[in-house]
Amino acid sequence: MAKRAAVILAAGQGTRMKSSLPKMLHKVGGRTLVDRAIDVAEGLGCERIVVVVGAHSPEVGDHVVKRLGPKAVVIQDPPLGTGHAVLAAREALADFDGDVVFGNGDHPLMNADTLQRLFAAAQAGADIGILGFEPENPSDFPFIESWGRLIIDHVGNLDRIVEAKDCSPVELRVPGRNLGFYVAPSRLLFNLLAQVRNDNAKGEYYVTDIVALARSAGLTVRAVACSDGAVATGVNSQVDLAAAEAAFQNIRRLSAMESGVQMPAPDTVYFSWDTEIAPGTTIEQFVVFAPGVKVETGAVIRAFSHLEGATVGSGALIGPYARLRPGAEIGPDAHIGNFVEVKKVKVGAGAKANHLAYLGDGTVGAKANLGAGTIFCNYDGFDKWETHIGEGAFIGSNTAIVAPRTIGKGAMTGSGSVITVDVPDDALALERNGQVNKPGWAVAFRARKLAERKPG
Repeated sequence: MAKRAAVILAAGQGTRMKSSLPKMLHKVGGRTLVDRAIDVAEGLGCERIVVVVGAHSPEVGDHVVKRLGPKAVVIQDPPLGTGHAVLAAREALADFDGDVVFGNGDHPLMNADTLQRLFAAAQAGADIGILGFEPENPSDFPFIESWGRLIIDHVGNLDRIVEAKDCSPVELRVPGRNLGFYVAPSRLLFNLLAQVRNDNAKGEYYVTDIVALARSAGLTVRAVACSDGAVATGVNSQVDLAAAEAAFQNIRRLSAMESGVQMPAPDTVYFSWDTEIAPGTTIEQFVVFAPGVKVETGAVIRAFSHLEGATVGSGALIGPYARLRPGAEIGPDAHIGNFVEVKKVKVGAGAKANHLAYLGDGTVGAKANLGAGTIFCNYDGFDKWETHIGEGAFIGSNTAIVAPRTIGKGAMTGSGSVITVDVPDDALALERNGQVNKPGWAVAFRARKLAERKPG
């Protein structure tokens, strides 16, 4: 098999997004468009990946450099069309000899399996492979009416691509649309691109012109048709972005349920690109999984919970109305209940914090019980400090633990205590001022207040 490289076109200005954030840094499923495109290239086994960015969006280049390094970024300046954009990668791939897959990076639901069919066409003898979209019912995708038509000759080869505005009435009825993804050998690709001219109304270099150039040279060009509407979803506006997000969520929900995840109201559950939910898990209504979440089998995530950067052990019960922040590690059969927030805390097996608590930075031992209103006071205005709760400890309601503190194994704290000293194993810690009762004070107080309200 030939070596593989990818050129991702990410230089569009994205003006229709009407956002200060560059289009390629918008997210679907919690993953930027450019990262999703890179993921696909890596899934195809591409040993070289080049991202073409615009001078107007240096943030996109900086983002790619952090992931792939500086050699992965080339700048198209000024923008002179799609052919010019691909040609901008020529120097970066000057020493590469193999097949190049290239296309727009704003198709967030494109996948490696679909593009693999282009490589299969190349292996079957095509000099150039082009991905086309041919839906079963074109009326379901009105946006494709503006796409170029793939004109196939009598022996099944792609003869030419005709832009919609230039199509004859007969050509407009052609079902195949140009989806804008190509595979070609690197040397052939850049030789053809060097011949593309810009003698058109816009004065731009169009990558589609390589089809006619290849045909005139006697080369074989094949169109590979797909009918998956999801991969055809491109993002050019906020409306498109929302449509892509909806399509992504539907795919992930269906996949989860087919794998054995129970969701009584799947339309209300939101996944991220890397969410891992084991079979046998129950996800109730209105649960949001931000990036970095893994849930093991038998766990129940109850309604209105939000999880991010967290792991949930088998049989654990989360929520309702729980928030797990990055670094939360919830052990098997542990309970994190309503209005409990956990951040960077490892909660042991069978431990419980059933309501109204903040656990930030530290550990909670197995089978410990944290009463309502428990607070890990982890921040002093400058630094974060840890709290460690021993196995089987019992933390009384409304206890504030001023970190750094350790509550020993089997220890207890009295309700309403502010713990500022470590508590030994099996000890009871009480920190309260003595209670004072003043007989009759309430009667006198009420009388005084009523007198104050009487008119002068």
